Amino acid sequence: MARQKIRLILADIDRTLLPWGLDAVPPRTRAAMHHAMEAGIHVGPATGRGFDWLEPLFSGDAECFRTCVATNGNQVFLDGRKIREANFSGGALAKVTKVAARFPHAGVIAFDGATPSLVSGDLEDLRATFPAYAAACRTRPDGTAMGLPDFAATKANVFLAQESADGALAPAGEKDSRAMVEALNQGVDGLDFDYPQPGFTNVMRAGWNKATGILALARELGIGTDEVVVFGDAGNDLSMFEAIPNSVAVENATPEAAAAARWHIGPSSKESVADAIESLAAGEWPFTA
Repeated sequence: MARQKIRLILADIDRTLLPWGLDAVPPRTRAAMHHAMEAGIHVGPATGRGFDWLEPLFSGDAECFRTCVATNGNQVFLDGRKIREANFSGGALAKVTKVAARFPHAGVIAFDGATPSLVSGDLEDLRATFPAYAAACRTRPDGTAMGLPDFAATKANVFLAQESADGALAPAGEKDSRAMVEALNQGVDGLDFDYPQPGFTNVMRAGWNKATGILALARELGIGTDEVVVFGDAGNDLSMFEAIPNSVAVENATPEAAAAARWHIGPSSKESVADAIESLAAGEWPFTA
């Protein structure tokens, strides 16, 4: 039976499009995305990163993220047009900071456009869990937290560090990170929290995630889920893996993401997603297992 033509390709960024240790998506991967666009396929990232952080990740190549699901579904764009966006007020984040305060070395950040602001917690704990955000983070002059934001945040995260045996800070382990995520989901109404990586969670409007963002794009394009392919590697990709039949895990995916995916390819380090996108752009089906 002939396969439905693929009309939309979306891929997670970190450790999927973007191999570990690199600062930007490799040129060959961006070239593959352009070949897909030339073949009439919408292609872009489905990421926990905020929209305002995408330009440097794609080396200024805005065509690669004109269509995207950002901030885990809180921001959705189609051909540069905003389809939806959730914002978080200081009041909405107040309960988040209270729950986070129950966990040593935890804190909250909120983004004003591309600039993260330290809402609660310690900057060194953030540095241990997400160095790039810590480097750009706004604090008080003495380096302490700013408190609840007086702006409508486009993105928010909760971080959790831990001390190692030698006293050095590192991201909290999976068990403690999942315990914090569970406490947040149980203790904060109107918001959802996921587990993308140790020591870090994304804040989302309740019921919004990568899957609902992708489905919103599919509705705008007038296509079915069988005309979509998604790539990912971690816990915040599970919703789109469940919603989209042609879900693809890279070889370096977490066990739960690999188990949830329908198809499997090589590792991010070998730009395996680029190879798959090139095949799809050529009208070929690259997945066998």
